[in-house]
Amino acid sequence: MMFSTTETLIYPKNKHLNQQIFTRRSIIPVSNDVLWRIDRGLVRTLTWNEDGTYITLGYWSLGDIVGYPLSKVNPYHIECLTSVEATLIPPHLWHEEIKALLHYIQQTEELLSILHRKPTSLKLWKFLVWLSEKFGRDIEQGKLIDLNLTHQEISEVLNTTRVTVTRLLQKFEEEGKISRHRRSVVLNLQTQLTSISSKN
Repeated sequence: MMFSTTETLIYPKNKHLNQQIFTRRSIIPVSNDVLWRIDRGLVRTLTWNEDGTYITLGYWSLGDIVGYPLSKVNPYHIECLTSVEATLIPPHLWHEEIKALLHYIQQTEELLSILHRKPTSLKLWKFLVWLSEKFGRDIEQGKLIDLNLTHQEISEVLNTTRVTVTRLLQKFEEEGKISRHRRSVVLNLQTQLTSISSKN
């Protein structure tokens, strides 16, 4: 857990909220009475099972609210995927974050529905579309996913293997459904996933 600075932000009605800056790959502290609003950067929430396999619970960015009170999964970590600025929201102000809390529920349920898709190729494609809607930006070639995830990290979300993710991404690229832009993935959303192999 690493902090680089701590600031006090002054809000209307004399509210003073602590904003903290975290470095990439650091862990944001959690407790039963703490929520964090992401003001800059990207984080993922995650847990792990008995054999140490990571399970990604979600990806969050500007304006999103995260924290242990929203999950109750144990263990529960908030990992910074980039440098992150986050504001600590105390319990007496949670009611003012209703819009962000509703968005959290919607995003969680949408991701859950993707995880139940079959076959794995469809699940991976839907996940890429979800990422493009949340973290994407339009470029000439299509929708650039502005989030550099490793094949291992994707497999941790989809409950599959890194080898399967690599194979399917190569297949998507051969079919023209995705392309590469430096280390990022670009989706060609004009194409349709019409032929999906039942092999995972």
